[in-house]
Amino acid sequence: MSQFVASPLLDSPAPSSQNPAVIDPPAETRAFGRSVLALQSADITRVAADAIVNAANSAFAHGGGVDGALRAAAGPELSGEMRRRFPAGTATGTAVATGAYALPARWVIHAVGPVWGQGGQDKLDLLASAYRSVLQVADELGARTITMPAISAGTFGFPVEAAADVALRTVRDHLVEETGIERVTFVLRPGAVEAFRRRLATI
Repeated sequence: MSQFVASPLLDSPAPSSQNPAVIDPPAETRAFGRSVLALQSADITRVAADAIVNAANSAFAHGGGVDGALRAAAGPELSGEMRRRFPAGTATGTAVATGAYALPARWVIHAVGPVWGQGGQDKLDLLASAYRSVLQVADELGARTITMPAISAGTFGFPVEAAADVALRTVRDHLVEETGIERVTFVLRPGAVEAFRRRLATI
């Protein structure tokens, strides 16, 4: 079951595109409904959006990869809020939101995807659940633009082709329904961009 927890920082200022450290959104896009799905190879900590998605672990322990990069860029306040508001973390397949602090966003949505391990349909279902939870939390917050990584495709070992399939189909299915989200940008490492690009062309 998804867990929807809005950040108390609803009046945080929106990120400024005038900041030279902030990267403008990419041009490579596809439209679904009234929304846009985009792909970009970049540093997710530097791409402005209303909400940035963090690929967290269920205990909210300090991790590497995207989690470590976002915490470092946000400053210690991010980890402090995570510990204070969610001392037990959140279950695999769910997402919760905090403030974004020094990141170019209003919120960080912390999503927990599954560890691939031996794989199986249950892992695919949990990954789809994590993305659905992110999108539902974003709608609850009123976020119109979102940047997100390939959840579970890093240290959690998910095969990138399978991760791309689940991610893109789940986001597409949400965007064609009633939603306030206008743009979802997957910000990916170079090796993942090609897999996502191939799958995006076919959904």
